[in-house]
Amino acid sequence: MLADKISGNQVGIWLLAPEHLRLGTWDLLCAWSQSPGETLAPRMALHLVHESALCVNGIRRDRSLSQKGFELTNGLPFVPTDAAIHELLAARSVAEAQSLQVALGKIRRASGHFPARLLAIDPHRIRSFSKRQTRRHRFDARERAEKMAQSFFCLDAETSQPICFSLTSSATTVAQATPDLLALSQSILNPPTEQPPLVLADCEHYSAELIDQVCEDSCFDLLIPLPAPSAKTRGENYQDYAFHSRWAGYATAKAPCRLKNSRSAEPYYRFVQRSGERPEDYYYKSFLATADRDEVEDLTVAYPQRWHIEEFFKCNQALGWHRAGTLNLNIRYGQMTMALLAQAAIHQLRQRLGKPFAQWDAFHLAKDLFGRIEGDLRVKDDTVVVTYYNAPNAKLLREHYENLPKKLQAEGVDPHLPWLYNFKLDFRFR
Repeated sequence: MLADKISGNQVGIWLLAPEHLRLGTWDLLCAWSQSPGETLAPRMALHLVHESALCVNGIRRDRSLSQKGFELTNGLPFVPTDAAIHELLAARSVAEAQSLQVALGKIRRASGHFPARLLAIDPHRIRSFSKRQTRRHRFDARERAEKMAQSFFCLDAETSQPICFSLTSSATTVAQATPDLLALSQSILNPPTEQPPLVLADCEHYSAELIDQVCEDSCFDLLIPLPAPSAKTRGENYQDYAFHSRWAGYATAKAPCRLKNSRSAEPYYRFVQRSGERPEDYYYKSFLATADRDEVEDLTVAYPQRWHIEEFFKCNQALGWHRAGTLNLNIRYGQMTMALLAQAAIHQLRQRLGKPFAQWDAFHLAKDLFGRIEGDLRVKDDTVVVTYYNAPNAKLLREHYENLPKKLQAEGVDPHLPWLYNFKLDFRFR
């Protein structure tokens, strides 16, 4: 196929190949599939990674055209079947997918993708159409309860980059799932005990059992908004607190507190923020912290960054986190972990290219960069040359991708593609 040359409109996905070399994707996939580099399994795993990058449900032989330049990106001369992909994923366990997340997370931490000072955790539930009997959820008392597939994500709140995720059945509560998620995060970050990262949670995580377990078994500090009482806007609940005015219309207070049914010998801390300048306008919001911290910084600087996890889902869930898929957890773990690899490579590409690509969400990148550029592939000596015709922002792309082997060697990265006969890769823009 390379000798004959290939023309198509899916050669844009080749832009991720240099990021895979920088990230070490191939070694991660070989370890996850437990297969040597000469076999099909890691190449089919790379196919799943690139499927996620294209934001499609599946590029399979029975419902996709080949010879578009996509299959060769994965080191394959064909598009795999549904059965082959299913067998690949079914052969792997949940623990193996988690091990891949840990290895990827450590590489990203060492590469500076996240400082891991401020973390956000959140459940992510998607409507499921499974015929299985499962627990049903609803987001509002006025809604009808429906079947849900649920995952739990841990995100670096400062950089909006995912650290890891976990999957459970819909019967698992947030209090039951969070300790495992934080344990996975801790194995990736290995944070220093003298400067524990702050984990930002929401009201759904408020549980004495969960808070005690986090304090006892992890090295994270926790900040959780307290459930709002019916009289949250009335001052009688907060008369005993010594408020300190921070600026006009904003005051804070901090006091030790103990939770009902808590087994902790040490007290936790209640942070209260008061908005409003006149007593009749006062509005209160309370938070629980597991350590004696600076409440002003945590409430005004740290906690508002928790919203980044919602922005992350909005911009990146099209990679494969917006559909429920199968309820066989080991298969779903494998699929979603491949999407995590795709997101890491795309993040590196965004950081390298800058604007406007850094502002595009995953679907925009898939539609207008990876899946639409016209181009061709050919071999020249020991190098696969990808030529793009009328690519968007060609001047910017040319700066980063032309003479790619020399650029990679200057970074200390081996420029050979181990999944494609150790060819080098270069780009041309016409």
